[in-house]
Amino acid sequence: MTNRTFTMIKPDATEKGSTGGILAMINAAGFRIVAMKMTHLGAGKAGQFYEVHKERPFYGELVEFMSRGPITAAILEKENAVEDFRKLIGATNPANAEEGTIRKKYAASIGENAVHGSDSDENAAIEGAFFFNKLEQF
Repeated sequence: MTNRTFTMIKPDATEKGSTGGILAMINAAGFRIVAMKMTHLGAGKAGQFYEVHKERPFYGELVEFMSRGPITAAILEKENAVEDFRKLIGATNPANAEEGTIRKKYAASIGENAVHGSDSDENAAIEGAFFFNKLEQF
């Protein structure tokens, strides 16, 4: 188990001005930000990041959504980071998310669910490396 996870604040949350509030919730939950940048994923980069879903029916919509505006990518550090962050973000469908979670507060729908969080230590390392080289991680 590692103590790092990866997150992206998605275009919908960025458009609504929710980035600061989401980062405040992350900090309040005891996560330390060890790498962070705001960037814009073109369709090619979004497609690369979500390539694991390429055969799924929602892939095209996902790539279009993730490339429509800026995102904030970050690597977070905390003991039990992946599991604790998954709890903090809440269920993919904000209607099913618990009170006090990021998605309950900031997400509009399953498709526009405000934030991404890695689902395993292995994926956290892969996803973090997609956005940050070793010199950009502290």
